[in-house]
This record gives sequence, C-alpha cells and structure tokens, in this order.
Amino acid sequence: MKYYLIVGEASGDLHASNLMRAIKKVDEAAEFRFFGGDLMSAVGGERVKHYRDLAYMGFIPVLLHLRTIFSNMSRCKRDILSWRPDALILVDYPGFNMSIAEYVNRDSDIPIYYYISPKIWAWKEYRIKNIKRDVDELFSILPFEVEFFAGHNYKIRYIGNPCVDAVDAFLKSDNETDEEFRAATNLPEKPIVALLAGSRKQEIKANLPLMLQAMKEYPQYQPVIAGAPGIDKDFYAPYLAEGARILYGSTYRLLKHSHAALVTSGTATLETALFRVPQVVCYATPMAKLYSWLKKHFLKVKFVSLVNLIAGSEVVRELVAADMTLDNVKSEIGKLLPEDSPRRLTMLEEYDRVIGILGEAGASERAADIMVRLLQSKK
Repeated sequence: MKYYLIVGEASGDLHASNLMRAIKKVDEAAEFRFFGGDLMSAVGGERVKHYRDLAYMGFIPVLLHLRTIFSNMSRCKRDILSWRPDALILVDYPGFNMSIAEYVNRDSDIPIYYYISPKIWAWKEYRIKNIKRDVDELFSILPFEVEFFAGHNYKIRYIGNPCVDAVDAFLKSDNETDEEFRAATNLPEKPIVALLAGSRKQEIKANLPLMLQAMKEYPQYQPVIAGAPGIDKDFYAPYLAEGARILYGSTYRLLKHSHAALVTSGTATLETALFRVPQVVCYATPMAKLYSWLKKHFLKVKFVSLVNLIAGSEVVRELVAADMTLDNVKSEIGKLLPEDSPRRLTMLEEYDRVIGILGEAGASERAADIMVRLLQSKK
C-alpha cells in the first residue's frame, strides 16, 4: 500500500522514520512519499520537500515567509491528490497539517491518520471541531491526552511514546563508555553539561547565548552543544568562540554521557528525562513579559515541558519567557551539578515515575499494526 507522510521538524522526522520502518514490517509492499527529513529518506521512498524548508517559527518569520508557506501547502495538497495514497499520515506540526487534513478530507476519500496528535489541550482547543471532522484516527503518544479528548467525546488511541522506543533502541545498541566517548569526540576529562538549544535558528539565537554565559559560572564542567539537524556549522561559529564544543548527529550519545543539561522546551525535555539526565528547561522568547502574561491568562496547562505535563507536577524547573534570566539559569543548573544534591536526587526519582507512566517501548509497532489492519479491512 501507499503511504504519504508529512512532518515539520527534526523530532517528527525521527518518529516518522521509525513508524515507516514498523509499517514495512507488516506491509512489505509499502511505498512512501513524504514531506520530511534525512531519517525518513534513509528508510526509503520519495521525499518531495525537506522539513527545514517548511519550518518558520514566530509571528514575524511566518509573516515574512507567507508566500513560501502557502506555496508549499498548495504543492503538498496537489501532490497528495495526484499520488492517491492509501493513507495520509500527519505527524504533529498542526499549523500546516490541519490545513492539509481539511483539504484532503473535503476533496477525497483518502483515510487520514494523525500520528502524534496536535497539542490542542494547551492552545487552540477549538481545533477539536476540525479534528473530529477531518481526522479518521488520532494516535496519541501522551497518556493524559486520552482523558482530554474523551471529554470532547472523541476517542483516540494511546499507543505509547516513540521517544521510549528510540531511547530504548539506542541504549540497547550502544556500549560506548564515557572514556571512549570523550576520546572519540576529543573532549577533555570534565563532566559534560549538554546544551540542547532547539532545532530552529530563532530558538537557538534566543536561548544558546544565555546557556553559554551561565556555564561560565562553572568552569569545572564543559558545555557541549547538540548541533541541530539542518543548521549549518557556520551558524554556530559565534557560539563556539565562547569556548563550547559542538557535536552533530550525536544528541543521544551526548545525553548518555552528560552529567546535566540545559534544554529548550519540546521533545528534547522528555528524551533527556529518558536518559535520566537532570535538566533545566530554558525557553527565551521575544517580548518575554507579554508572553508570560499570555501564558498566565490563556495557556490552559500549568507547564510547557512534556516531563512536567506527564508527571502532573513540577519535576524539572521551567525558565520560560520572563523567568529565563542569566541569574535563574546559573542558580537552577547549580542545584543539579553536585552528585548528592537533594534537587538532583529527587529529579532522578521523579524521572523513574514518568518512565513508568509512559509504559513499555513499541509505540511505532503498535501504531503501524493498527494503521495497516484498518486499511486492510477497508480493502
């Protein structure tokens, strides 16, 4: 059968690639066409557009690139109807994908599966109407979403979290010691603090300078930047002048061998927890005071990090918008660095609770099995 997938960022590329592999196990004749990234291309199929050509974040960048965004969207819609897949699989990225779902549902009978559901429980709850109308099956990777959507009389499928799959597979296949890692990457014998500053240029510009400045307070530790896929090395050059090192394509290796981390909110916060690395969530924004006011009055959830949302309590400290100051970053990371610090030990205990809530690995396989069985039943 033919599957058309759409992702809009690096984490979507990772999870979609794992889903594609799982689909191939139950549908050996599977064909793929997609808007995606390098990891999806490695699985096979035809890439129509790279996700880095789609990703614009923030009001001003979106406004400046409206023509490109609409052009990509129109091309995608035409391409789907022209290729006539047996299923359209949307992966997160709701601003783009919800428009695609509406169009495809209106103008075709192609089944629409949403893998990694839009986070409407945090923002834009009104989108539930569009989901009910346009999406045939919604696959959730966050356990608390089941209750939220049930409250809207919409049944979804919780299939586990693909981050658990990805981290579990990495840890089973990687036997590299700390010493071997440092030797292979030419890092000195210092404990590592990983800096995961986001996957988009706007995020990196906003967060990485403060992260690096804060780490100057702790010269006995070495900051190592996880280079974002699709971001040129030249972009990081000014930050490397501050004395940090950078590793590309090695985020999981870096986390495995890190003592602590400064992490921009997103999937990376959950991946960091799965590696049991104590972290501070950092998310600087333009007009920070306005964002903090909007968060207080309009955001429907107490937290922005997946770790805290899953736990239902503050496991990791979130420094968002107005709270993202140099003094706060220095203070919070300082609480996590000593091996025997109460804050560090409590966080590690809470990580184990979060991992238990998520359940066992196998999300990609469970989703693939359901999707293929549904399609086969239609045929």
